[in-house]
Amino acid sequence: MPVDLKTMKENECACGEVAGGEPSFSQNQSRLSVISLFSGCGGLDLGFVGGFEFLGQRYEKTGFNIIWANEINPEAAETYRFNLGNHIIVGDIYNVMGNSPDYADVVLGGFPCQDVSVNGKMLGIKGKRTNLYTAIIDVVKRVKPKMFVAENVGGLLLKKNEAFLKKIMEDFNCLNYNVNLQVYSAADYGVPQTRERVFIVGSRFDLPAFSPPTPTYRRYITARQAIQDLERLPPDGAFSHIWSLANPSGDQGNRRLQANRPGYTIRAECHGHIQFHYSLPRRISMREAARIQSFPDSFHFCSKLRQTERQIGNAVPPVLAWHMAIAVKKTLTGPNSI
Repeated sequence: MPVDLKTMKENECACGEVAGGEPSFSQNQSRLSVISLFSGCGGLDLGFVGGFEFLGQRYEKTGFNIIWANEINPEAAETYRFNLGNHIIVGDIYNVMGNSPDYADVVLGGFPCQDVSVNGKMLGIKGKRTNLYTAIIDVVKRVKPKMFVAENVGGLLLKKNEAFLKKIMEDFNCLNYNVNLQVYSAADYGVPQTRERVFIVGSRFDLPAFSPPTPTYRRYITARQAIQDLERLPPDGAFSHIWSLANPSGDQGNRRLQANRPGYTIRAECHGHIQFHYSLPRRISMREAARIQSFPDSFHFCSKLRQTERQIGNAVPPVLAWHMAIAVKKTLTGPNSI
């Protein structure tokens, strides 16, 4: 898919400036309302809203409306605000969640995963950030949405994290919702990346049972298909087509994409050691990493290289999130959803 850098630059405005001002919680009541926690730069939320293109395919608007979001990292929140709106609040979730709306149809959150990630310290239930999922529990208890969606890394299902997963599921099951846990491979849904994510979906007992989205791709999108048109473009900060010059270091630092298979998982804490291009003598650019994560080219990252790496690596692939949103919507709009 060709990239028109001139058009991209003409359409950009200063980071943090969004037309329309602060949205009202009472607006768009015909749409399904969503409260978003641990929102990051907005990959999960973009997928739930829809209305974007990726590799020539249109992902239509879903009917969901994010009415309140929270993120502790101000740079990630700035990127979110630029692309998705002013409804994001910066701060520690436990300090601000009391200011969220009293009701939403869905509570959504990708709680931090570093303590259970295979690329993290694998501290599991002993990790400092392990219990952040309880913020989702607390908001669901107060807001009483029709459904909730909690996301985490595939490493949550490892034997080493068995006790932590058991505790999580006990807590979610105490909410009096039907709870579905399943691991999803992003490549099965049109994301050019072998990334696995766990989704825990809860639905009220008066709703139809949640049915996970059916995989849509048998032939995976390869790294070459995803980023080939970017190969010969010069570095361009406005388009996030910039790359790290860090020397190889460790497994991640030496890893090179393979042209004829999906990309490897984009890590958040890669410290500049993001994988190398499959054919060029450089690391992949931030725009190429965003493509592998299924962000549309219109999505602008407001930060410099290191923070952008973290934002892209921490994100839920928007295309995977879109398929999850459609499955959630089917549950909500069933015969018993009202």
